[in-house]
Amino acid sequence: MDLANLRLKKNEDRRLRAGHVWIYSNEIDTKTTPLKNFQPGQEVRVEAADKTFLGIAYINPQSLISARLISRHTKDRFDVALISQRLQDALQWRERFYPKPFYRLVFGESDGLPGLVMDRFGNHLVVQINTAGMETKKADILTAIQTVMPDIESVLFRNDSPSRLHEGLTLYVEAGFGTPPERVELEENNTLFSAPLWEGQKTGWFYDHRLNRARLLDYVADKDVLDVFSYLGGWGLQAAKFGASSVTCVDASAIAAEWISKNAALNSVADKVDVICDDAFDALKKLHQAGKKFDVIILDPPAFVKKQKDKKEGLLAYQRMNEIALKLLTPSGIVASCSCSMHVEYHDLLQAIRRASLQAHCDIHIVERGHQAQDHPVHVAIPETDYLKMIIVRKLAVHTP
Repeated sequence: MDLANLRLKKNEDRRLRAGHVWIYSNEIDTKTTPLKNFQPGQEVRVEAADKTFLGIAYINPQSLISARLISRHTKDRFDVALISQRLQDALQWRERFYPKPFYRLVFGESDGLPGLVMDRFGNHLVVQINTAGMETKKADILTAIQTVMPDIESVLFRNDSPSRLHEGLTLYVEAGFGTPPERVELEENNTLFSAPLWEGQKTGWFYDHRLNRARLLDYVADKDVLDVFSYLGGWGLQAAKFGASSVTCVDASAIAAEWISKNAALNSVADKVDVICDDAFDALKKLHQAGKKFDVIILDPPAFVKKQKDKKEGLLAYQRMNEIALKLLTPSGIVASCSCSMHVEYHDLLQAIRRASLQAHCDIHIVERGHQAQDHPVHVAIPETDYLKMIIVRKLAVHTP
């Protein structure tokens, strides 16, 4: 079947030729190829202004990102065969690093499947579809999973991300096949966790900080640790397993607080884990006012900058958070400060921490920088896939205000 053409304006093909896969609505020659002629999810043939073939994409005329390239080969089609091949490639890459089946299996554009995320928990998968084009291939995705991974027992669609609204999609959570359990157990850095699938945050767990959490081993032995925005205790409980003297986990969710306690018991570290269910900023202020001190503080907040227009306010939030943390630190203590905001670069986060140190009247130096793990590969031409930052800083001399 011949595909409809989608033509770009003159000189608007440069980003695609440089390796990116997104096409914005203002880059399309709508006089030649009106957006109203296309249906959400329709497969199209993308061409430059001079009619040179650029690739095969799926389109959504309702979205700012109007099309996403799925292949640069004219004979390829967005079908079960292509999805299966990309899934097979993704699986082989993860199995190279992770002998146990707990990882992000598909990371959207980085794995050649834009708009699709899959997390693996043993023989259960949690799948997020974030674009109209990928939504039209829902049945094909399930077929590809059953073909490539016949041992998978269930698939849960967590299609409740607000980003779907920008694609004109509804929000829902449903079983794809099998009977997805209410909770799953996973292992990370020799620590066990129980995670809620149906009602947890996003896909139920955050695998991206795996390597960064492993680095705690060098810092937490016999130390008092504070884990802020703890969720299920990913950082704090690993610190406890790595030999911390005490761990205090902070999360605003009462449900998350219950899971932290369950996971502490699961790892036989409940005796040295305290849980504070409170707003993170309020909890930090109260701890400071009470004169508490910690040797290691982990700050792993949700994205404070979800849109470029929020960057100034978001960076101020990072600064305030790090300022209080530095005041809570013992001499020579460390803060592992993280950002998962796509619009915040390392330099931005570092400057927020630097300004925080000035307000906290202390010197700091950088000990380490961390990044997302191998199951979240960065597409070299798509900076949006390079979203996770961690900076570990050590508190040095304290100045008199």
